[in-house]
Amino acid sequence: MNLKIAVLAGDGIGPEVTNEALNVLNAVAKHGGHTFTYEDLRIGGVAIDADGSPLPEATLAATLKCDAALLGAVGHNKFNSYPPSQRPEAGLLKIRAELGGYANLRPSVAYKPLADNSPLRAEVTEGTDILFVRELLGGLYFGEPRWWDKEKKLAHNTMVYSEAEVARVAKIAFELAQKRRKKVTSVDKANVLEVSQLWRAVVSEVAKNYPDVTLEHQLVDSMAMHLMNTPRSFDVVLTENLFGDILSDECGVITGSLGMLPSATLGGKVNLYEPVHGSAPDIAGKGIANPLGAILTAAMVLRHSAGLEKEAAAVEAAVQEVLTAGYRTADIARGDYAGQKKVSTGEMSKAVLDAIKL
Repeated sequence: MNLKIAVLAGDGIGPEVTNEALNVLNAVAKHGGHTFTYEDLRIGGVAIDADGSPLPEATLAATLKCDAALLGAVGHNKFNSYPPSQRPEAGLLKIRAELGGYANLRPSVAYKPLADNSPLRAEVTEGTDILFVRELLGGLYFGEPRWWDKEKKLAHNTMVYSEAEVARVAKIAFELAQKRRKKVTSVDKANVLEVSQLWRAVVSEVAKNYPDVTLEHQLVDSMAMHLMNTPRSFDVVLTENLFGDILSDECGVITGSLGMLPSATLGGKVNLYEPVHGSAPDIAGKGIANPLGAILTAAMVLRHSAGLEKEAAAVEAAVQEVLTAGYRTADIARGDYAGQKKVSTGEMSKAVLDAIKL
């Protein structure tokens, strides 16, 4: 397997956790005789400082020549006064659009060793294994027209979806469900929004091509409640852009930390992989960031771009093993670390590397 990966480490803790993800990829490559090559590229605040743009043309052009893109995080408070189109986050939205990936996969797994990290009772979260499939290129985030008239004190965003946009992401959700527990929960607000009425109708039509998969519909407000009450009842959750952004972050409550959540964006010219957590500039450079979200994101690179399912599962099993052994970075530690092993970013990564069984 030969794989060329664009490395977009970005801002804050992005470079730290991305480096640990690369260590895992290198270990897998070495063991299996694979060749993974990397191209380091700038995005976000570091690109604004160096190139005057959150997504330099050179970064985009180079990324489009790669087989996959691994992103760390973007964002820094020093850019908060910039216009939205010039902030680090604009680079992330643009590269998503340019790469063309429309299906954002966000797994949310309740790790038993971290049960006490969740404010939910252990008997509620235990066994939860949800895969969010979030449409990523439509809805309010990209709909036009959009504007803010400061003089009139009015702002406007547009939620818009076409039948084709809904159908293509629904197809991915059903195909993934066939490999899991064969259930899709589609989330909308069809009792109020015409866009959601279209969403529900199209998803229902696509479902006819997958008779082995059960489809249920949930309104977004009730879904937010059900995720906290009965998370085990969900398998693949299909959502539009805004609802998926909110609900998948809500599932950080189930896992105990956003630092545990990976993601992959599929369907475009180049698959884009990134942990769900932010850039956390306040802890950057202190060696305390949790690398597990980035490491689990590396496992998704192995699964979806390299086609190495066995190796991806081995990385995920290693994460489970180190958590069971008590290894904790600051964000997932409890109290005074009694009975736990307080570790740095690098030490957590090394523990995972030592636990990978290939």
